[in-house]
Amino acid sequence: MSARAAAASVVDPEIRVITIDELGILRAVEEDPATGRVTVTITPTYTGCPAMDVIRADIRRALAVAGHPDAEVRTVYSPSWSTDWISDSGRTKLAAAGIAPPAPVPAAGVVPLTLAVRCPHCGSPETEQVSRFGSTACKALWRCRSCSEPFDHLKAL
Repeated sequence: MSARAAAASVVDPEIRVITIDELGILRAVEEDPATGRVTVTITPTYTGCPAMDVIRADIRRALAVAGHPDAEVRTVYSPSWSTDWISDSGRTKLAAAGIAPPAPVPAAGVVPLTLAVRCPHCGSPETEQVSRFGSTACKALWRCRSCSEPFDHLKAL
């Protein structure tokens, strides 16, 4: 398996239905042809993300299993991660798992305003925020007024 495919297959430890590639935190995978050393570059969803140590360890483990034991994982903070980096397949997987994906971030100069978050269970826009904090710091807790189901909403950044 290629180093890129191995790193891309790592599942986010906090949102187990999506890979780090689909989430957009996998920035680059480079392999030195002379030495075989692999360098993986990642960007956390936010600076204090507690899952980063687990993600780095999971990347190293996936690379070793795929035959790339000499690996370095670099963390870069610029440019900052954006929810725009979530792939279409990632957004689909989030919704299928009952997590409302964030809307795309508007163009520069446009101030985003979330009027409604569609329920990932029934699709209704009749929802309300219950708490700005959900099961992880990057999510908020919402409830659907139509089907009464609670759900996480991945915060747009």
